[in-house]
Amino acid sequence: MAQSPSTHRRLQSSDLEVFVARSLTAVGLPASDAEQAARLMILADLRGADGHGIFRLPQYVRRIRAGGMNVRPNIRVARETEATALVDGDNGMGHLVMRFAAQVAMDKAAHAGIGWVGVRQGNHAGPAALYAMMLLARDMIGIYMAVGNANHMPPWGGVELLLSTNPIAVAIPALEERPIVLDMATSVAAYGKVKTKAQRGEQMPEGWMIDALGRSLTDPKRAEEGFLLPIGGYKGYGLALVFGLLAGTLNGAAFGRDVIDFNKDDKTPTNTGQVILALDVARFSTVETFKRSVDAVIREMRNSRKMHGVERIRLPGEQSHATWLERSAAGIPMNDTLFKDLQRLASDLGIEGLPS
Repeated sequence: MAQSPSTHRRLQSSDLEVFVARSLTAVGLPASDAEQAARLMILADLRGADGHGIFRLPQYVRRIRAGGMNVRPNIRVARETEATALVDGDNGMGHLVMRFAAQVAMDKAAHAGIGWVGVRQGNHAGPAALYAMMLLARDMIGIYMAVGNANHMPPWGGVELLLSTNPIAVAIPALEERPIVLDMATSVAAYGKVKTKAQRGEQMPEGWMIDALGRSLTDPKRAEEGFLLPIGGYKGYGLALVFGLLAGTLNGAAFGRDVIDFNKDDKTPTNTGQVILALDVARFSTVETFKRSVDAVIREMRNSRKMHGVERIRLPGEQSHATWLERSAAGIPMNDTLFKDLQRLASDLGIEGLPS
């Protein structure tokens, strides 16, 4: 896998997990919570979601220190029925809140066939796929939606930033093939990718952002002068709006003007909203029959006639899985800027730094 010109080292995921856990413990998280959050954060890096993994650690630490995040939350079910639940995250770390919500969704689905779990008072939780994929272990289909933690898109035709990248992830189990794992923002690019481009000193492709006059914006350091573009034009705007209503408004979480920009405000609780839906495959078909059918669809897509010059037709999740295999073996690439930032963080926290 090609590395960025600014990348000069690879670090083992185990070393990064230990470092993240040590950092979070240093700012007050209980050891078990810090370890769980670290595992999910580094899994994001292993799967290639570089804007959502250890890259976010300095920001999380900063928010915790400023009082913007609760290190000892009472994460609980605030309201429930046989098939639904509303989880109050008590402003806890998003990874811990969503791990709890995913478990509740699976338990509901095991009992009722379906579990719809909304979240309020959560926080940024990393890539959406992490939580949809949790349900695969129990032969369930997972669907996850969230309100992003900063508004970077206007409604279609407008210029006021009222929408975030509001992502969706869907994980569908297969038998012999890899599961289908769709993870996408409703913007052409997630804002985390803009931030990592800026850190690496790289330009953005045209089509990610435009300025208020509609001109293409490719310098990530000028991102605040413009806004992200939705996928599919007005259709992406519609998806971002609907996902925000389902993951935010329905749960009593922030949406629209109420969204706190966690890139600029470390003190105010974000009241992040998310929703995870679990579907028990066994309620619709035998699990093996369904998985074999998914395998057949995957092979049909992959082996269909290719356009001239196309080497391979891919399925959602294939690239992330390939990245996971490669980085699990060779280590996670890290650019010099991020490495130095993390070493400074270690010094500031009084903990052992990353191996050189």
